[in-house]
Amino acid sequence: MLNMADGLARLGALAENPVVRTLAEAFSAAGYDLAVVGGPVRDALLGRPTHDLDFTTNARPDDILRIVTPISTAQWDIGRAFGTIGARVQGEQVEVTTYRADSYDGVTRKPTVEFGDTIDADLHRRDFTVNAMALLVPEVKLVDPTGGVEDLVGGVLRTPADPQISFGDDPLRMLRAARFSAQLGFRIDDATAEAITQLRTTLGIVSPERIQSELVRLMQTDDPVRGIRVLVDTDLIEEFLPEVSALRLEVDEHHHHKDVYEHSLTVLRQAIALEQSRHPGSAPDVALRIAALLHDIGKPRTRKLEDGGAVTFHHHDVVGSRMARKRLQSLRFDTATTTSVATLIELHLRFFGYAEGAWTDAAVRRYVRDAGDELERLHILTRADVTTRNRRKAGRLASAYDDIESRIAALREQEELDSIRPELDGNRIQSILGIGPGREVGEAYRFLLEVRLDEGVIGADAAEQRLREWWAARA
Repeated sequence: MLNMADGLARLGALAENPVVRTLAEAFSAAGYDLAVVGGPVRDALLGRPTHDLDFTTNARPDDILRIVTPISTAQWDIGRAFGTIGARVQGEQVEVTTYRADSYDGVTRKPTVEFGDTIDADLHRRDFTVNAMALLVPEVKLVDPTGGVEDLVGGVLRTPADPQISFGDDPLRMLRAARFSAQLGFRIDDATAEAITQLRTTLGIVSPERIQSELVRLMQTDDPVRGIRVLVDTDLIEEFLPEVSALRLEVDEHHHHKDVYEHSLTVLRQAIALEQSRHPGSAPDVALRIAALLHDIGKPRTRKLEDGGAVTFHHHDVVGSRMARKRLQSLRFDTATTTSVATLIELHLRFFGYAEGAWTDAAVRRYVRDAGDELERLHILTRADVTTRNRRKAGRLASAYDDIESRIAALREQEELDSIRPELDGNRIQSILGIGPGREVGEAYRFLLEVRLDEGVIGADAAEQRLREWWAARA
């Protein structure tokens, strides 16, 4: 619950921030208004850390640049056409933007930029009331023309204007609603949620890159599940990630959950908890979180009703991996993230064979080899994928994974487990066999790699002997 007395005290502290004070004094001396706007004001009132200071002013871009130049170490005007001047003040990057009164054509997200004359009009054009507050400095006056404080108190996300107009102007705001719901723990106003459902197809005018950026920011929150539910409940997710909502149609084969959708959300939450406990203080692992959300998306396509009424999803790991790769590529995710997610989904069932019967050292080596750089993420995803309510079974699976991690650690001490390769390289293979570069060298290398995986480190002399025997038998 927001305590206004404490919130106002925090606004006072924000106004005393050295960067804020320096800019406020400079603009005041030049005869212009200046206000901290948006997220920093909201977060100060809520007692959250404030980042990325944004300012708004009645000064025009040329005047902004003239005012900030003497008090900053760098300036940039790439956003001049939109009224924005950037600067580095006391080591911190800030942006100062002229009051705006934009209009949209309803076809693209590009506004017709019009500079405004009042701060109230500027705030009315913003995405949500809780982001439409400003702190005038240096006088420390809160400006809240759209009821942002009341919505902060109520924990509600609502657009300053009619949501049909607000989302019609910029459909990306619908995605931002889901992200802010997760980030702040706020519910979405009924009329706002209804408008998202009605206007969801307008997301088509938003570039894949912008959609991807908002999805990443959602997945970086402490509780992205809340935002995902918003996306699914409003059907907005159908426009860019329909594989998730499709999971609602599939009851999982163990009947542990209402559907695979609920199971996947549980896995995501458990993966985040494990991520934070195993790597405290680290940045959110977006690839891991996306893999947790999408790990079962292959189930709808592989669902099969067996004799006796059992439901199976054979090879949903492989199918899901391909589906995830295709979807992330369409959203313009980078290659590293796409490959990580696809690999994790493809491997997420591998461990359960270990739980059913002890693996040989060779099997453990292959597990590590196949996981590669994704091994730690795979540890987390596989543990998180255990959502059974049967405590005995859950304990058995946890114990089995403790065991496999211990065995990996032991093998890592005994041999170079993280860089498994044959004990003879290509040049040595050619020398021993008296052959030149070509296909046969690759075949010999793969043979020695299998020996290494099966038997561990056997020494160069023994490896040479095995190579000669293989070569002789092959001939």
